[in-house]
Amino acid sequence: METLALLMPFLYFPEDKSEYIPAAFSFLFFMILLVITFRWIVRYSKREEEKTKDIEERIKKERENRHL
Repeated sequence: METLALLMPFLYFPEDKSEYIPAAFSFLFFMILLVITFRWIVRYSKREEEKTKDIEERIKKERENRHL
């Protein structure tokens, strides 16, 4: 209970709600950045997966050709 009392001074809820606007803008900015980064990672991962599949196919073909 004492720890909760120590953390209370750090809580700040402004009377003027316009002080929330900069926080909303920064949240929106970072959220958009997060979505863009996530989509880039997914696309990059798909490209790498395709490259890996191509390499696997080449290796399989080489093995088949060697055994014939």
